[in-house]
Amino acid sequence: MHKVLVVDDDKVLQDSVRQALEYHHFFVDVADNGKEALNKVTAEKYDLVVMDVNMPEMDGIEALGHIKKYDPSIIVLILTAYSNVGDAVKVVKEGAYNYLEKPISSDNLVALIKRALKARSLVETSIFSAPQLSLGGNSDDKFVGESDVMIKVFNVISKLAQVNTPVLIRGESGTGKELVAKAIHYNGPRKDEKFVTINLAAVPENLIESELFGHEKGAFTGASERKLGKFQYADGGTIFLDEIGDISPGMQVKLLRVLQERSFTPVGSNRDVKVDVRIIAASHKPFEEMIKEGSFREDLFYRLNVLPVYLPPLRERLSDIPHLIDYYIKYFNGVHNLEIKGLSPESTALVKEYTWPGNIRELRNVVEHAFIIESTDTIQPASLPDVIRKTAGGKADKDESLQGIIDFKEIQDSVVTERPTNEQSEGYQFTFATKTEDNEIKMDFQVAKELFEKEFIIHALQLNKGKINQTALKANIPKKTLLRKIEKYEINPKEYY
Repeated sequence: MHKVLVVDDDKVLQDSVRQALEYHHFFVDVADNGKEALNKVTAEKYDLVVMDVNMPEMDGIEALGHIKKYDPSIIVLILTAYSNVGDAVKVVKEGAYNYLEKPISSDNLVALIKRALKARSLVETSIFSAPQLSLGGNSDDKFVGESDVMIKVFNVISKLAQVNTPVLIRGESGTGKELVAKAIHYNGPRKDEKFVTINLAAVPENLIESELFGHEKGAFTGASERKLGKFQYADGGTIFLDEIGDISPGMQVKLLRVLQERSFTPVGSNRDVKVDVRIIAASHKPFEEMIKEGSFREDLFYRLNVLPVYLPPLRERLSDIPHLIDYYIKYFNGVHNLEIKGLSPESTALVKEYTWPGNIRELRNVVEHAFIIESTDTIQPASLPDVIRKTAGGKADKDESLQGIIDFKEIQDSVVTERPTNEQSEGYQFTFATKTEDNEIKMDFQVAKELFEKEFIIHALQLNKGKINQTALKANIPKKTLLRKIEKYEINPKEYY
């Protein structure tokens, strides 16, 4: 739940804003002036501050400066009377996210707050390995990460967010190109306008022009009505052209015209449409080779590649993996209402050895996969996907699904002792064979099988704290079978809670 501080000396307005935000499930605290607000901000953690300008003791403008200096990540929204809009614009330039004129619409306020929190979330996600990021546009912004390559990327994002030039983001699939595009948009001058995405590789070649520029009714078979294209829909905002390396030379010419002239012609129309759209493009294709082959226009490439953004693959920034995993563990703890603390030492070793061909996208999926499987508070190797354990861990044992649950030790004289009573033992041993008085080895397959089943189920229940559903899932036993075996071997799951 996000925590919001409402600052206003008008008790009626203060109470009205508080009720509106609490209705939308925000936790709300209040302050009567800037001085009281500053004291609360330094004592507690707030995600966002909604603050009036004119207040006694310390006004909103002065309080804003102190708050942003104390914690630049706090979002500040300014409330102002119509006659003070000039002051509101000034404080926005000094660090406030935005302002609202009084009288305030509750719906507009809530929408603005949600947009501000979403923007911050997108930026924090897009920085991948950075545990924190200051949202201001100054040169002392903090991008925290261990790899030099990502620090360079963060610096480029910061610069591009403040200008309006076209952007080309390059990198392998799964490195997070769309997230970087969103970070640039939501921290720039167009942050309150639309961010429109289109994956050009997913659109049939004969429909790309219509999707981008729209068409008139009857322009082609099936065009039963006039349609606005993505460019016109994004007017005033940003359009993200993903996989731009996949479009034909003919479409490249038309995109070049939009970049040069800020206009286009819808399919089947004789009129030009003017647009004010920032173009951010992305691709994993090797443009230099494509230019030599003649499959991509050199002039379009240089129009887009003003200040290039190259996202390195995860294998080139291995020192960031612990930060990434910590980030996603915290994220999925919130999503799934769990309390996973981290990876076991064995799991950590495996993820460090893995080459991550799917990059950030694959790592995110691996962590979520582990969350679904894991039943303890630490991610164990058995909860990682097979590809991680087999590829990173070397040759996979065909019985590895049993390793880590049961440790079969060397059998001496064909006799294995009984299960140790110490529950902390790393493994279990079973009576597979006995010796008669004549020193003859006696073995019984059925007895050994039942002993194995009983010990397997006991250990699985211990690992899962006696929970039947989790034990069935973790140990890959049908629930009905598990219940039948528990009854057969007179096992009491409650003993393992």
